[in-house]
Amino acid sequence: MNIKSDVVIVGTGVSGLYCALNLPEKTSISLITKSSLEESDSFLAQGGICVLKDEGDYESFFQDTLKAGHYENNKAAVQQMIQKSPEIINDLISFGVRFAQKDGKLLYAKEGAHSTARIAYYQDITGREITEKLLEQVKNKKNITIMENTEMIDLICYDNCCGGVIIRSSDGAICRLDADYTVLASGGIGGLYQYSTNYPHLTGDALALAIKHKIKLKNINYIQIHPTALYSEQQGRRFLISESVRGEGAYLLNSQKERFVEELLPRDILSQKIHQQMKAEGSKHVWLSVKHLGSERIKSRFPNIYERCLKEGIDITQEDIPVTPAQHYFMGGIEVDLQSKTSMEHLYAVGETSCNGVHGANRLASNSLLESLVFAKESAIDITNKFAENNLTQVMVDFSVYKDYEQLKRNNKELVLKEIERAGRNE
Repeated sequence: MNIKSDVVIVGTGVSGLYCALNLPEKTSISLITKSSLEESDSFLAQGGICVLKDEGDYESFFQDTLKAGHYENNKAAVQQMIQKSPEIINDLISFGVRFAQKDGKLLYAKEGAHSTARIAYYQDITGREITEKLLEQVKNKKNITIMENTEMIDLICYDNCCGGVIIRSSDGAICRLDADYTVLASGGIGGLYQYSTNYPHLTGDALALAIKHKIKLKNINYIQIHPTALYSEQQGRRFLISESVRGEGAYLLNSQKERFVEELLPRDILSQKIHQQMKAEGSKHVWLSVKHLGSERIKSRFPNIYERCLKEGIDITQEDIPVTPAQHYFMGGIEVDLQSKTSMEHLYAVGETSCNGVHGANRLASNSLLESLVFAKESAIDITNKFAENNLTQVMVDFSVYKDYEQLKRNNKELVLKEIERAGRNE
């Protein structure tokens, strides 16, 4: 079976959904996701989304982003992200996204490495709130076909031009999905790591295909470790204890229950400090204390974290939380310009799988949702401006090369890990 769409978008996190919503309704769109709609890392984002709250904060926001990124950021991308942020927030509110407000005005939180409070939020489930509202909008669009449990296993390419993707459904059926334009929004690489806050099915599929088809990559070895994931002896995804908890005044404590570090350092530096502390005392974790914030404040500001820890047998209003660093975010990815266009014609990449250099060597807290949305919209605008009946040449596909699916998956993982290792040696 062959399928044809004007645009195929791989991934249903905020970048994929928002890209779809910003394309014209006359455009036929196939929106595919490797798992279920709710299993994207966008759902897991807790802290919030940065926004330029007034023009007076521009320079501070700009410098905070550069400093956190060790001044390796693409300044033009940072400027674009910050300037577009009020527009993004207004769009989200128009879609029904709820943000914390008082007297009709947004409330702002502060997180690590921010010089001021500029993070719009909804409780401690901001990512879920945004993603759910975008999904509601997408489901109401007649021009968008959603395909769950559908995995991209290859790109359809010829002469450095992308004409769609090869997909595999949950029953093992493989077919081609031809499209005039393809947008990769397939998320990060947490599934390659033993301890990660990401969903395990996010294994850098788009990166493997980029390597295979010689699409340019950027900063592929720039991988962020989050300082505070809930410590567990169990295998599987680590539950994130949001940076906003420390932004509200939580303390990091050593085994003697003494503060040992400035809690609002940039993520990479703080993770290093925690690892050093754990090594020095021979412990498997440190402690995060919120008890002094008071029970009412904890439950109202962090209801999701409170409930999850309670399921683990930890009452955070009375007990300290065992935390440890874990892989969290991918600053590198498929190299794109400010319109999210890759080095291959008719192919775009947005969200965590892309790299426009906005984060530099280390992402500033709560810039991920913002960056994903800003540049997803830019990709949709660029596709709309360029769209025409291209009559792309349809190339033959040898489906026999996809017969051994398990070996294909292993090869792709190995390909990405080797490239990350190689890039690290070259830095």
